[in-house]
Amino acid sequence: CVGDAFGDPRLAGFAPKSLKGDDKAIRQWGIDQMKYTAQAAKNMGCSVVTGFMGSPIWKYFYSFPANSEQLIEDGYQEIYDLWTPILDEFDKQGVKFALEVHPSEIAYDYYSTQRLLEKFKKREALGINFDPSHLQWQGIDPALFFRDFASHIYHVHIKDSLVKLDGRSGILGSHLAFGDLRRGWNFVSPGHGDVDFDMIIREANAAGYHGPLSVEWEDNGMDRLFGASEALELVRRVDFEPSNVDFDGAMEN
Repeated sequence: CVGDAFGDPRLAGFAPKSLKGDDKAIRQWGIDQMKYTAQAAKNMGCSVVTGFMGSPIWKYFYSFPANSEQLIEDGYQEIYDLWTPILDEFDKQGVKFALEVHPSEIAYDYYSTQRLLEKFKKREALGINFDPSHLQWQGIDPALFFRDFASHIYHVHIKDSLVKLDGRSGILGSHLAFGDLRRGWNFVSPGHGDVDFDMIIREANAAGYHGPLSVEWEDNGMDRLFGASEALELVRRVDFEPSNVDFDGAMEN
């Protein structure tokens, strides 16, 4: 509700019904709610809030009609202007905001994330909620993403996606609902997709990440209680500690 361009009727589902049709009021409501969230987080003893920022330029992700560089820069500037006062409040409360890098967001892949962090001069209040499932289907290596942005990764989702291009399906989804087996990719229960969680844990260990591993479970083809139980088992299996000895040194002892 803060960062999306005006005119998206879906935003009404997030804001109070009394604001329906008033985009300016919806945006202000969203800004206020985010500031209240920082205050509530402090009162609850929570140091990180995960969420979305929105994007006024997501609809331009495919450059036809052609996008100008100024059009894209204006979008990043708008996010900067809207979110700087919010992040100031997060700083005031001693809380960090972790954006989930996600399609439809101002940061949705590697270079859009890099650009966003640089736009905000890598301020500590703004970081990343790392969700490998959204990177995997775009063809981005989640482990490499973790390595390069480790200093700003404040929260980690354990979520999986499976890419299955069969000659008919496309990577953009064809407006088919999630779970439809005709899609080119789908979210699946952790361990049933293409995400290499072993390598992610190795990168997290190397970076000194000690935060949560939060299961976000979405799989339209599996019973959710079965999936939740299985996902917990997977997290416990892959969440190994790093070695505390040098391999060659261990050989010498």
